[in-house]
Amino acid sequence: MLADHGFTTVCSDLHGPTDRAKALHRTFGWDEAITYEAIDATAIPKPDASFDVVVFKSMIGALGSKEKQALAIREMHRVLRPGGVLLFAENLHGSPLHIWLRKRFVAWDHYWRYLDPVKDRDLFAPFAHLEDHTTGVVANLGRSEGQRDLLARFDALIQPLIPPTQRTIWYGVAVKG
Repeated sequence: MLADHGFTTVCSDLHGPTDRAKALHRTFGWDEAITYEAIDATAIPKPDASFDVVVFKSMIGALGSKEKQALAIREMHRVLRPGGVLLFAENLHGSPLHIWLRKRFVAWDHYWRYLDPVKDRDLFAPFAHLEDHTTGVVANLGRSEGQRDLLARFDALIQPLIPPTQRTIWYGVAVKG
């Protein structure tokens, strides 16, 4: 997304982005604007104020503890320039049904720390401004993009009835002061 909008982009993962990710970027013609690095989010090897934008999606839960999650978000804050933006989308606990399904069918459930949009707001305390929302009820249960798209349409109808803490995705924008 960032490369598509003209940003020079660092694509990272703990052990380095996969060949599949690199191939996908090539198919869109973005590979010229992207560099690839292995980066530990809890110790980002970049100087202070290096980036205008930092983005993460479904990654912070893998750190397993709130302490490590807070450390990673502080590191992201550190490497952002003043006025820089953190864009995020992260998995929430969801409903009791989601919790049960994950325990049964998700291999990483035993170490993943799902966020709570109320109890974990303090993770973003270093930022001057946070605009955030929750979404998702059943769309994540689809096994294909087509199924997820259809279920997302259903989500749009029932989501107003579901408490934000029982939705499955927390997303937002945090701005560094």
